Amino acid sequence: MNFTHVVLIPKPDDPELVAHFRPISLCNTIVKIASKCVANRLKVILDDIISPAQSTFIPGRLITDNVLVAFEINHCVENRTRGKEGYFALKLDMSKAYNRVEWNFLRAVLIRIGIHERFVRIIMNLVTLVSYSLMMDRSQFGYFLPQRGIRQGDLLSPYLFLFIAEVFSSMLQAAERRGEIRGIAVPRHFPRISHLLFADDTIIFGHARNEAVVAIKKVLEAYERASGQVINFEKSSMVISRGVNEQERQRLVDVLGVRVVSKHDKYLGLPRIAGRSRAELFQSVKERVWNQIQEWNTKLLSQAGRGGLIKAVLQAVPTYVMSYFQLPDYFLHDIERMIANFWWHNKGERRTHWVGWKRLCLPKDEGGLGLQELKAFNRAMLAKQGWRLITRPESGMLGF
Repeated sequence: MNFTHVVLIPKPDDPELVAHFRPISLCNTIVKIASKCVANRLKVILDDIISPAQSTFIPGRLITDNVLVAFEINHCVENRTRGKEGYFALKLDMSKAYNRVEWNFLRAVLIRIGIHERFVRIIMNLVTLVSYSLMMDRSQFGYFLPQRGIRQGDLLSPYLFLFIAEVFSSMLQAAERRGEIRGIAVPRHFPRISHLLFADDTIIFGHARNEAVVAIKKVLEAYERASGQVINFEKSSMVISRGVNEQERQRLVDVLGVRVVSKHDKYLGLPRIAGRSRAELFQSVKERVWNQIQEWNTKLLSQAGRGGLIKAVLQAVPTYVMSYFQLPDYFLHDIERMIANFWWHNKGERRTHWVGWKRLCLPKDEGGLGLQELKAFNRAMLAKQGWRLITRPESGMLGF
């Protein structure tokens, strides 16, 4: 019953190695229903069990909670020049996090957090009683049984991985209680934050002391031995405050074996904007809209079809970025102009714009198409962040 096809999705455009593929599991319907039922039961208790440092897959928590906090602390780390000690921000890369989960460790964690043994058996049956075949070029190859790991594509897997990551979070918190690690408080009267998690995406903050880095190294080694996870130190990176002297910097790097960067350019897909042109940083957003339009221009689309694609795809492209940053007016105008051209043109041919963009953005009962005016939508998305802090003060930075 628990038979799964594994489809290899390429990460880069021109994959050459096995590591360049992301394995996605295609489970059968019965297993999906069972996994969904178990996942719905687990979701109820996640908010009580998982620490505020984790912001993904938990009802009531949003990716925005981590992003805003991470950007603020990273800014503090990069610009720390005064004081007795500098700060550091360590961004970790987990190698094939889902595939390396040890089943015995997962079972022990589920029992340790208080889940009933009968329910644990149901979960472990869904995880362990599975067989795989690879799907390549629409053909099935091989048949094998796994010895560890949870399936990417299974509805239950994200919630199970939260329990694994919570062990790592608890180990860091224990080191912090022992005084081995000190988090960073921004501003001073706020609670200290030592780490943030988004599934397997981890960033650790602390004071740039050799003792702190040694303690983190011990936590990482213990976590790797117990869980089966492997930290890819070659892809991990560390930002150290400018006020830390070169000798101390080298000591910290030697302990962890990671590369030092001046700043983390991206976090959860969003770029850092300090000292850089916003239009230049978000050029990729404009390019995604343009490339999508060029692909559609080769097809015969009705006016109604174009309207549906604009609402469902084109206007959704900048939404994630607009949730955090106020984009320049001329930048948004360029995107609106591309969308308007797509609406009025046919296969790239120029045609007259019989109605202005603002008219198209009016509600349908007022003679418009109900499209989004991006400038107003950008402001609304930013206002939503402030409204969330007012209505849910336990979220984000205020929740630690």
